[in-house]
Amino acid sequence: MENVERFRLLLEEERDHKQDLLTSLRQDIVSVSVARQDSNVDDEHDPEGSTIAFELSQASALLERSRSGLEQIEAALQRIADGSYGTCAVCGSAIAEGRLEARPWTPFCIDHASGRS
Repeated sequence: MENVERFRLLLEEERDHKQDLLTSLRQDIVSVSVARQDSNVDDEHDPEGSTIAFELSQASALLERSRSGLEQIEAALQRIADGSYGTCAVCGSAIAEGRLEARPWTPFCIDHASGRS
């Protein structure tokens, strides 16, 4: 693949972004958890807004999604290192450059994506 260096740079940039996001989400979760421990407010019955439990659930879901995304990015960088980047993990065909532009971490061509990447 001719543009592998460009995709490596995109993936590294996205990896850095995900790592920053993970750090921020972890800090948010810790802050909310500490605030919850120090509070005697019954947020479950507060009509003014969302509950602390809901906020923690949302942040935890984002954290897990970001972790998963980071794993996919790391796997793509490994495929670049071993020379298999841009090749479908199912059929061995080249992954279209347009697909890699949209999802540079994908290991599947469009025919084999079916919601996996």
